[in-house]
Amino acid sequence: MPQMCKLSSGADEVPAEEFYRDPPDGVRVNMVASLDGAAAFGGRVRPLSDPVDHQLLRAMRAYADVVLVGAGTVRAETYGPVQLTEEQARYRLERWGLDTPPPIAVVTRTGNLPPGSPLFAGGVRPIVVTTRRVAETRGAALGESADIVVAGDDSVEMPALMAALRDRGFGRILCEGGPTLLHDLVTHDLVDEMCLTLAPRLAGPQTLPASSGPTVQAPRTLSLEHALINDDFLYLRYGRETQRG
Repeated sequence: MPQMCKLSSGADEVPAEEFYRDPPDGVRVNMVASLDGAAAFGGRVRPLSDPVDHQLLRAMRAYADVVLVGAGTVRAETYGPVQLTEEQARYRLERWGLDTPPPIAVVTRTGNLPPGSPLFAGGVRPIVVTTRRVAETRGAALGESADIVVAGDDSVEMPALMAALRDRGFGRILCEGGPTLLHDLVTHDLVDEMCLTLAPRLAGPQTLPASSGPTVQAPRTLSLEHALINDDFLYLRYGRETQRG
């Protein structure tokens, strides 16, 4: 039976991140949405987020081997390297023996990443997942500040991407969007867990990137594992009903 919990302040408070410390061996997706289904407002996630959602974002990164994100989200959100608190770094070291933060792996079909991005400014060296065509034309420049992973000839193929990450020893993969990357993961049946913050806000019509490629033939069912409530925000965690064989 799924756990329902109202978060509260006080001496007996259980931090929200305690409910997420057992990531799946696979792909965990963490996203936020408005009541009318928008994943961002004005191209940014922050207008839909709240302090608990931001806390969960930082915590789930600490429980991952790698953070997977689309290039559009990197540009819109001005991504930088993952930064952990001392407690998160200690937990990561004690539980998994990992003494560095997880790298950011950026999925790009064009190689269009701003060279002055904070992502390349220090910390753990990021990973750029792209096509063979981009690697041949822009790989030298990108390779100066990032590791290049080729996952397809003319488009980034999700099964090849997953295989490349697992070859590097990344079993716990945290995807932070955006919608196009999530679409690609869903159509290839690669989402093992969905963590969704439902914001008590209406965002109105928002411009979404065009999606192409295969579509899901029938909806896939996930099971609710818990629902946390705080200041009218819902923090939902869904997992697969059965593990893939």
